[in-house]
Amino acid sequence: MEYILMFIAAVFVNNVVLAQFLGICPFLGVSKKMDTAVGMGLAVVFVLTVATVFTYLMQKFLLDPLGLGFMQTVSYILVIAALVQLVEIILKKASPALHQALGVFLPLISTNCCILGVAILVIQKEFNLLQSIVYAVSTAIGFALALVIFAGIREQLEMTRIPNGMKGIPIALITAGLLAMAFMGFSGIV
Repeated sequence: MEYILMFIAAVFVNNVVLAQFLGICPFLGVSKKMDTAVGMGLAVVFVLTVATVFTYLMQKFLLDPLGLGFMQTVSYILVIAALVQLVEIILKKASPALHQALGVFLPLISTNCCILGVAILVIQKEFNLLQSIVYAVSTAIGFALALVIFAGIREQLEMTRIPNGMKGIPIALITAGLLAMAFMGFSGIV
C-alpha cells in the first residue's frame, strides 16, 4: 500500500513539474507537438529511472563509504550526462525522426533539474532502493503525463483565436498554471 500511495502522490499530487517546478525548461520547450512530447516523456522516464538507480548505488556503495558525500552533485551530473548520451545514441539508431524532432532538447535532459532533483531527493528522503525506483518511475510518469496533457492543450490552442498579446509563451504559462491547479485537485487523495 505504501508504494501505491507513493506512486499516486508522485504522479498527481506532488507532480514534479506542476507542484515542485522541476523540469520547466523541457516542459515549455517540447510541448508544442504531441509526438515530441511523448518522445521526451519516454526519454525522461528511461533516463530518470536508470539515473536514480545508478546514483543511489553510487551514493550508498561509493560516496558514503569513502566519505565523499560532498562530491554528490558533481558525480550525479556526470552519471546523468553519460546516460543521456546513451539515450541519444539509441534514439539516433532506433528512431531518427524522433531524434531529429527532439533536436536540442535531448541534450537538455542532462541539465534537466528534474532528473538531478529526484536523484538527490531519494537520498535526502532516505529511501531504500525499491522505494527509490518506485519514486523515480512514478515521478517520471508524472512528468510525462503533465507534458503530454500540456502538449495536447497547446495543439488545441494553435487552432484557437487568441489575442496577439497572449500568443506564445504568455498563454502557455497561463495554461500551465491552470493545469497545475487542476492537478492540485488530487491533493485530497493522499
